Amino acid sequence: MSSKNVVFDVVGTLVSYDHLFDALETRFGDRFREVGIQPKLLGCCWLETAEREYTYLSLSGRYVTFFKVFEALFYRMLMYAGIKEPRKFASPEDVEWLVNEWRELDLRPGAAECVKKLRDAGFTVWCFTAGDIERVSGYFKRAGVEMPAVNLLSCDSTGVAKPDPNAYKPVLEQLAAESNSTPWFAAAHMWDVSTARTVGFKGAYTTVLESEPLHDIFGDMEVVADSLPGMADGIIAAEK
Repeated sequence: MSSKNVVFDVVGTLVSYDHLFDALETRFGDRFREVGIQPKLLGCCWLETAEREYTYLSLSGRYVTFFKVFEALFYRMLMYAGIKEPRKFASPEDVEWLVNEWRELDLRPGAAECVKKLRDAGFTVWCFTAGDIERVSGYFKRAGVEMPAVNLLSCDSTGVAKPDPNAYKPVLEQLAAESNSTPWFAAAHMWDVSTARTVGFKGAYTTVLESEPLHDIFGDMEVVADSLPGMADGIIAAEK
C-alpha cells in the first residue's frame, strides 16, 4: 500500500444519480406530469429520505441496509408528493423496475480521470460506501475503472452508518496503522466529508452535487473544487 491514501464516498460522489432520475422520467414521465410532479425532484426527495431513515435506524441500533430502506420508501414518497393512493398510482412491478435501475448508475464525468490522477501521483484509492460491495463494484466494472475488492469498504460490514463518527474511525485506524501520512477523505456530500475530518481525515470536497459548500454550517476543508479532476489536483498539490 502507498503511504498516501484517499478514501472516496461512492454514490453521489464518483457515481452520479442521473440514471435514477432518467429512469423515473422513463417509467413515470407522463403520469407525473399529469399530477404536477417533477421526476428529478421526487428522486432527490427519495434519496434524501432514504439517507435519513437509514441513518436513524443505525443510530438507534437497528441497522438495515441502505438498498432495503430505499426500496421500501417509494410509496411514501408518492404520498408526500400528493398522490392519495400511491399503490394504485404505481404497481409493484414499477417499483421493482426502478430499484433495479438503481443498480445501473454511471460514474460521474471526470471520475475515471480523478482516480487515475491520484494513482499516477502515488496515492492508493479506497472507497467507503453505504452501499453493498457487489453493487458498488459493478458501477466501476461497467465503467472500465479498476477498483480492487480489497479497496471497497462498506458500512454493511460493521452495521454502523455514515455519518456516525464510529463508522469512519475503523477506516482511519486501518490506514493510519500502515502509513505515516494522514489519509484523505473525499466526497461530494459535505455532511460526509466534514464528519470524516472530525475523526482525523484530511477533507476534500467537490461541489458537483450540492453546489454550495455551506462552510458556515459544516466548516472548512483542506481542498474544495468544482470538479472531480480539480479535487484530485488539489489533493496532489497539498501533499507536495
